[in-house]
Amino acid sequence: MTAMLLVGLKLSVAALILAIGLSSTWADLTYLWRRPWQLLRALFAMYVAIPVTAFFVLKALPLPRAVEVAILVLAVSAGAPLLPRKLMKVGHDSYMLSLVATSSIVAVVAVPLWLDVLKPVYGLSVELTALNVAGVIAGSFVGPLIVGMLVRWRFPETGARLGDRFLTIASIALALFALLLLVLHGRTLLELGWPSLVALVALTFAALGIGHLLGGPAENDRTALAIACATRHVGIAMVVASTVPGPRTAVLVTAYVLAAALVSFPYLKARTRTPA
Repeated sequence: MTAMLLVGLKLSVAALILAIGLSSTWADLTYLWRRPWQLLRALFAMYVAIPVTAFFVLKALPLPRAVEVAILVLAVSAGAPLLPRKLMKVGHDSYMLSLVATSSIVAVVAVPLWLDVLKPVYGLSVELTALNVAGVIAGSFVGPLIVGMLVRWRFPETGARLGDRFLTIASIALALFALLLLVLHGRTLLELGWPSLVALVALTFAALGIGHLLGGPAENDRTALAIACATRHVGIAMVVASTVPGPRTAVLVTAYVLAAALVSFPYLKARTRTPA
């Protein structure tokens, strides 16, 4: 049952990426590419600042090894396919779509590099080579993105309509699979104790703060990067978590999705009332 739910979570995220591709044009994808300093700030926040912050969180809190692994897996799993649709009312589509697409592409290189650092320290599978991880990420995330963009390019109106529908269906499926996994392994969370849950929430707050500070002078961009940093790339995290023996790491990754939603929602509500 757990294995089926994990597969469902991965497929849901892949469907989200496909929906983003269906909603994107080449101009959207390259928006940040034409603004290199803005892009570098975003990538630094997602792939450097948050993993380093996670190391300090683990130094400050005595946590079970499974929790440490889950936090580090989440910290290095950058990319943001779960940006809420409400963000589109805060900023412009091009920034958000370019951020999602570019961060997913960069993950093909950045995530395997981080895993090579973490593997000997935290006992990740020795079979989890950088090349294997890059292949999985490319096939599961970059592939659907390209397919979606090609459909949008060939059939613009149909692609845009399908993108909205796919996004809605995939979001509901992701939430359903995540809830079922938490219900099935709820006792696992209770056994890990409150310090573990506090650590997950602390990582969310830290990610929000990092994204807000490094988002640049534009308020809309600050909001988008903060939410992108907080959501992480649950699909990539699940790929890595599935290589760790036992369900604990995968359950904690799923719990983070809920924690991120609870922490990010009031921030997003407050920012929607902030003038651009």
